[in-house]
Amino acid sequence: MQLGIIGLGRMGSNIARRLMAAGHSCVAYDQDPKAVTQLVENGAAGAKDLADMVRQLQPPRAVWVMLPAGAPTEETVAALGGLLQAGDILIDGGNSFYKDDIRRAKALKSKDIAYVDAGTSGGVWGLERGYCLMVGGDKAAVDRLDPILKTLAPGLGDIPRTHRPEGADPRAELGYIHAGPSGAGHFVKMVHNGIEYGLMQAYAEGFDILRGKSSEHLPKEDRFELNLPEIAEVWRRGSVVSSWLLDLAAQALAGDAKLDAFSGAVADSGEGRWTIQAALEEAIPADVLSAALYARFRSREAHTFGEKLLSALRFGFGGHVE
Repeated sequence: MQLGIIGLGRMGSNIARRLMAAGHSCVAYDQDPKAVTQLVENGAAGAKDLADMVRQLQPPRAVWVMLPAGAPTEETVAALGGLLQAGDILIDGGNSFYKDDIRRAKALKSKDIAYVDAGTSGGVWGLERGYCLMVGGDKAAVDRLDPILKTLAPGLGDIPRTHRPEGADPRAELGYIHAGPSGAGHFVKMVHNGIEYGLMQAYAEGFDILRGKSSEHLPKEDRFELNLPEIAEVWRRGSVVSSWLLDLAAQALAGDAKLDAFSGAVADSGEGRWTIQAALEEAIPADVLSAALYARFRSREAHTFGEKLLSALRFGFGGHVE
């Protein structure tokens, strides 16, 4: 397929590269001309602005917006609404608030432009590992994008297969799903990120306790000098707490056991807050996810070793710099 891609940051550029490596063609645009030039060197067609990108795409067009949530995405979607034509598809692959997706889809539907929200997980590793995709939108539009989605997704890989009911949608075990109508994709991704906060916080607190076992405030006979890199590594091997996040923790500790490269000030990009808002609207208790979010707020005032690990994990999977 041919796809227009707007936003050539860490994820947008790698999405284009993964697609082109599989034979798809991309027309790329970014406000930074250097980013466009770099992707053109990899085989993409470059565009000088949004209108130029739309002109280069053959109808019915598909355009993937990979920009920060908020004003950059809002303004770009509005501009594309005036450039695209009936039958085209506009995909938001960033981390937009799902209620914004519902509003945008309704506005574009009046022009017969399909709006698809694609919750995209994979961070800076997606080029190699693939992207887990949670997609919302009309079935016809999502089905039309299947060659793109299937290429971006990780595929079966070497993960043991689940015993699923006969007739189950095969896409889930390939790493992508049609979650539901417009907004459903980003809603699922929002909760995914809320859970991610909780998992990261659990690892951070656990390793903080391990490190604290050598504290001078403990009786001398109770102190242990524990090797955190080795503990992280052994937990990766057959432990029930193994995960990709633990893999990243082991990698970070192996390179810097004291995590001196990180201050411990941990940002939050919005999805954790939105997850708690959804829990409040639904009257669902979310103690762990709420505590994990509040821990990030507190980390900006005082820093523990656990918060350094949180910061290291964010850098590991998403390239987020403090």
